[in-house]
Amino acid sequence: MKFTDKYISNLKPKAARYTVQEENAHGNGTLRLRVSPNGHKAWEFTYSFDGRVRRLTLGTYPAMGVADAHAACGEAMRKRERGIDPGAVAVDARTLQRKAPTFNDLADRYLKEWAQPRKRSWKVDEAMLKRDVLPTWGRHKAEAIQRKDVRALLQVLVDRGSEIQANRLLALVRKVYNWGIAQDLVAMNPCDRLAAPAPERQRERMLSESDLQAFLSALPTAAMGGETKLALRLLILTAQRPGEILTLRWSEIDEPAGWWTIPGAKAKNKKPHRVPLSPQALDVLREAKALNPKAAHVFPSPRLVEDPDAKVEPGEPAPRKDVPMGACSLALAVRRNLPHFAVAPFRPHDLRRTAASHMTGLGISRLVVSKILNHTDPTVTAVYDRNSYDKDKREALDTWGRKLAGLVARTRLAVVYDDKAQGVA
Repeated sequence: MKFTDKYISNLKPKAARYTVQEENAHGNGTLRLRVSPNGHKAWEFTYSFDGRVRRLTLGTYPAMGVADAHAACGEAMRKRERGIDPGAVAVDARTLQRKAPTFNDLADRYLKEWAQPRKRSWKVDEAMLKRDVLPTWGRHKAEAIQRKDVRALLQVLVDRGSEIQANRLLALVRKVYNWGIAQDLVAMNPCDRLAAPAPERQRERMLSESDLQAFLSALPTAAMGGETKLALRLLILTAQRPGEILTLRWSEIDEPAGWWTIPGAKAKNKKPHRVPLSPQALDVLREAKALNPKAAHVFPSPRLVEDPDAKVEPGEPAPRKDVPMGACSLALAVRRNLPHFAVAPFRPHDLRRTAASHMTGLGISRLVVSKILNHTDPTVTAVYDRNSYDKDKREALDTWGRKLAGLVARTRLAVVYDDKAQGVA
């Protein structure tokens, strides 16, 4: 007798479970169908191994059809012929499956073992995973995620208009899986050969002179904290990265000499970077010191963060832990105040590009501006050129500071004349 769909459909449940089997001419095992009292039907392979009769469940009918059951039975028979116990193999596979990491496990290990020790921006990775991935994939086995699942995940971001964010998410998930492969946690990367959802657009936003004038003039009355206003002013005056501005510590500042030394551990290229401080930048730092005279950070977070390590008397509140402003604080402040600034949308990092572009417009060489920006020069000449360009950088940033001060002064003068004109009228 051979199993067919018609034959199986005629098998009715009985009061007790029973089995029917197919004839087997090979003697390496028998394909059987088990019928339960509730009508459930399951395929099983019965065979002998080491003198004992064993049973291996292959699947359920009709989810596993007749042809698939024959294929699974044939594979089990071939293992039996090679002296391999197919049941033990199945048990081992189920054990591995139970122990296989979920995507939540994989992401957690990636963050703790790779991202935190190596990336200053690891919290950005953590936020992206928690917001856009873990709610959907968290409980699923990491190995079970397929390319179609990645596409569906990215499409959610594309549909809400976050195409570039979808690109970033694809890069992050690809990185998580590549790390997992290197750690033998997963065997494949579902992001392989997946193209970015949207073309990358290099940002070219640069504030014009009139934009800068409007921004700097409106900044004092913007709806944001004093530390935030000062941080934005220092950013445009020094042309350094927003993250370097926000995490600036007083220990990095040599006020008498007018230098800010960014440690290599904080610099993007891992090399210490000396930034000359113009008189205008030093004024910003003095204002920041007056706001928080005892803080270790120049721009400490205004939020109350209790210090768990502080020793306090019973009943007294824990003192505030000295932490810098949040990584997104400048971007949020700028976004909320764009109508007040009355300029086209821009981001804090655009101020760095703006400063660099205007400095070259003032006749400052691109090489000096590149040194101010702390860009890495991969050319052979750079290997032999050990000039720090400190004098050139100071002259450039002093010139830039005077230019910005002039823009603000010009606006104030225009307001005075406008007030006088209105009074005459």
